[in-house]
Amino acid sequence: MEIKIDNENKILVIKLLEEIDHHSCEYIRRRTDFEINRYKPKKVIIDLDGVEFMDSSGIGMILGRYKNVIRNNGKMGMVNVSPNVKRIFEMSGIFKVIHLYESIDDVMKTV
Repeated sequence: MEIKIDNENKILVIKLLEEIDHHSCEYIRRRTDFEINRYKPKKVIIDLDGVEFMDSSGIGMILGRYKNVIRNNGKMGMVNVSPNVKRIFEMSGIFKVIHLYESIDDVMKTV
């Protein structure tokens, strides 16, 4: 699993570049929790540009990171969600708690 991390202006961007399934979730969880606890960002953005497939464990993993972020008084959002993954998120109701942005530029305008 390849993950890219960028921390700028108290915004932590976590770019996921492969599918998210049961096997990759543990690594993503450990890596993102480390970065969230390290930087204590005001906002965490999950960039799903490289993700075309995600199973239910991915939803749980993202919600767990959301809880970690709000515990640190931060906010969380997502960008670049493919139509397949967006459909899964809509069915799960995740957009009720995690905002979907059109682009990283839109995120930067809201800080």
